Amino acid sequence: MTPAQPALPLTPPAEPAPVLQTRLETMAQACLDCGLCQEQCLFLRRQGSPGQIARGLDPQDPRQLSQAYLCSLCGLCGAVCPQGLDPAAMFLDLRRQAVAQGTAGLPEHQGLLAYERRGNSPRYTWYALPAGCRAVFFPGCNLPGSRPQQTWRLFELLRGQDPSLGLVLDCCNKPSHDLGRQEFFLAMFGEMHDWLLAQGVREVLVACPNCHRVFETHGQGLTVRTVYQALAEAGLPAIGQAPATVTVHDPCVARQAPALQQAARHWAAQAGLAVEEMSHHGAQALCCGEGGGVGFVDPELAQAWARHRGQEAEGRRVLTYCAGCAGHLGRLMPVTHLTDLLLDTQAALAGRAPASKAPFTYLNRLRLKKRAQDQVPAAITRQRTFNPQPPPQGGLLKLALTLLALAGLVAAVRLSGAAAYLEPERLRGLIAGHGVLAPAIYMLIYTLAPALFLPGLPITLAGGVLFGPLWGVVYTIIGSTAGACLAFLVARHGARGGIERRLTGPRWRQLDAQVERHGWKVVLFARLMPLLPFNLLNYALGLTKIRFSHYALATFWGMLPACIAFVVFSSSLLDLLLGRVSPGLVLGLLLVLAVMLVPMLYRRRRAKRALASPKT
Repeated sequence: MTPAQPALPLTPPAEPAPVLQTRLETMAQACLDCGLCQEQCLFLRRQGSPGQIARGLDPQDPRQLSQAYLCSLCGLCGAVCPQGLDPAAMFLDLRRQAVAQGTAGLPEHQGLLAYERRGNSPRYTWYALPAGCRAVFFPGCNLPGSRPQQTWRLFELLRGQDPSLGLVLDCCNKPSHDLGRQEFFLAMFGEMHDWLLAQGVREVLVACPNCHRVFETHGQGLTVRTVYQALAEAGLPAIGQAPATVTVHDPCVARQAPALQQAARHWAAQAGLAVEEMSHHGAQALCCGEGGGVGFVDPELAQAWARHRGQEAEGRRVLTYCAGCAGHLGRLMPVTHLTDLLLDTQAALAGRAPASKAPFTYLNRLRLKKRAQDQVPAAITRQRTFNPQPPPQGGLLKLALTLLALAGLVAAVRLSGAAAYLEPERLRGLIAGHGVLAPAIYMLIYTLAPALFLPGLPITLAGGVLFGPLWGVVYTIIGSTAGACLAFLVARHGARGGIERRLTGPRWRQLDAQVERHGWKVVLFARLMPLLPFNLLNYALGLTKIRFSHYALATFWGMLPACIAFVVFSSSLLDLLLGRVSPGLVLGLLLVLAVMLVPMLYRRRRAKRALASPKT
């Protein structure tokens, strides 16, 4: 493969892929509906047995296909199946079918795909192969970001055994694989795989079990081992002793890799640790909740998996060898990553090992790349430029131009003398001179905006600028509530079919089910902590069974806090444009930050409370 390869076609096939059709037929006929997998799987408890799903599924229905994105693809169902079936493979094929049909672009996945794009980009990638290089260290994405110093120390330990060891900073593209973007995944991984083979590389040492799974499955011609296996075989490093009791979380991708499982327990024994196994470990390990990108479409389900793991841990410190699992489970329980145990045993078991979180992880990866460029004596180097589907360009350029334009506008206002015409009181006096016409026009615009899918935030900010903090709130909340109600009525009595086609994600079905059970309380909660974008939420609620009066009142009260915050903030924007920082601007900024922090703090508190709950 070469960078000149044309973009992959995205034309959907007319019929389901033969592999999927065969798998569905096999599952429908061979599944005994015995319930063993449902007992183990939180997802299948909701959806039914794999056989029931296969028998009732229409592969052409995007709403049914989207259900596959609630499966963590962990493979526990297959591990306990008495028939030897593989339901996870079926759900992965359903995801691939959704991609082929062009219906898989769930907005919730955009952040994950952006993360992957950065990992593959020239900015973050670096290949450094010394002369005679036959093996490379491939640390993946998560470990270099969360633990850059530890990543470098691992590389130095390995290089002490093999001075010709190379370093590859890149992404294995497992996110695309798990989201069903099979052609893209094969193209990206295949280009890296072919390049390494062409340079004489024959072995890859990985630190991530996900990367291990990818190279083991698709890296024909390359031997793959984890660094923990390699270091154990070399008898390095000499780690500290800290007699204690831990339990081991085996990542679900290592379910069929006993060598990885044994390496973790080897190092635990070297540190003098007593390992008490959880009821689910090894081949029957539980997913941490991050598998398959489930957390992006159903955070509650992902947290339920993490809580389940926490209950099995029973308060013991958890040792794991996946940086993703460590980060996800670490929000709810004490977790130690195996790398930290190897490099600083005492600090790791005391919970003092340094581990960065976003956005610092991105800076860490750039620093690690710079260090590699400066300190690895490489005969062959490269940054990855290959991409079979180049992403839209210009995001950073647009941001820079926007900031430059704002700075230019402030300078122009100050230098031209126009500041006298932008004094808040003078401008609002001009607006007041139009009587009720100006507020009426403003509220009419806001009423029509949601129905036309126009963004509401710029209109809200304009309300604060034009009418001040008090009347800005009054006119904005009236207009935004009226607009939300209009969109609701359009969905309920008008363009129902078109709206339903846009609501294919699992969050929509979750919202629909919750509204049916809890009514206006869910609407109020959704306004305070949106599950869907504002305009789409208006239409989505119109398709539920909630009474219109309950919807209108819950919408009003749910939107009011954010309305107050943004209007108070924007009412002082003219002062900022004039070069003044007023108390109103500071108060508004604090209110906006409070509104944005409430959902995050709520989810964190709920997760901690749920962990203490006896329910699984």
